[in-house]
Amino acid sequence: MSTRRGVLKPEVHFLNRGILKMQVDEFLANELARAGYGGVEIIKAPLGTRVIIKAARAGIVIGKHGKTVRDLTQRLQELFNLENPQIEVEEISVPELNARVMASRLASALQRGIHFRRAGYSVLRRIMSAGAQGTEIIISGKLTGQRAKYQKFRAGVIVKSGEPAFAFVDEAKEHVLLKPGVLGVKVRIMLHGEKMPDKVEIKDIEVQEEEGELPKEEVEELEKKEEELNKKETGEE
Repeated sequence: MSTRRGVLKPEVHFLNRGILKMQVDEFLANELARAGYGGVEIIKAPLGTRVIIKAARAGIVIGKHGKTVRDLTQRLQELFNLENPQIEVEEISVPELNARVMASRLASALQRGIHFRRAGYSVLRRIMSAGAQGTEIIISGKLTGQRAKYQKFRAGVIVKSGEPAFAFVDEAKEHVLLKPGVLGVKVRIMLHGEKMPDKVEIKDIEVQEEEGELPKEEVEELEKKEEELNKKETGEE
């Protein structure tokens, strides 16, 4: 799948980048589960590869005196052959508005044995109280018996189709293994303040008065005086 000169085709190049990001993302999700892992970005730089890790608890990612970061850098270089990886840790300011973090927390609550309805409504309230415009949580699997089904928890407004669904909705999935079987968790969060394409705002236009024209109030007063004069003249006649 390469050209005669040994250069990869564009589609193969982007496919390899996507596979690499997926593998790194899965590796970091397992290693940094306690830190509230929220995603990763891999950027090619002239001096190496920038790996931006998003986490709710940045201190755990960094470790004591930077030990965890150094270990992660070495393992990323050995396992995925990254060229001079440089890890940057970005702390998530509001973890409740990050779908990856909340899906992980919900899966952890189910793993601890909390009832799925209680765990679902608890996560739903935390997301909405943090300022989300809308939220949808789906828990599927063997919830109450041997037959698989799903339970939805919804609040607010959330878009499910079109370009706004990709641009404004953060979505994440997690899986948790319990005694009855595997449960799937899906979390969708729509942030507050996002302007939808079908929203139309009508602005008030201020009419500027041209030079030489009288203000509107003075024109009305002059018109009243003219009417009074006309009434007096008609009365004298």
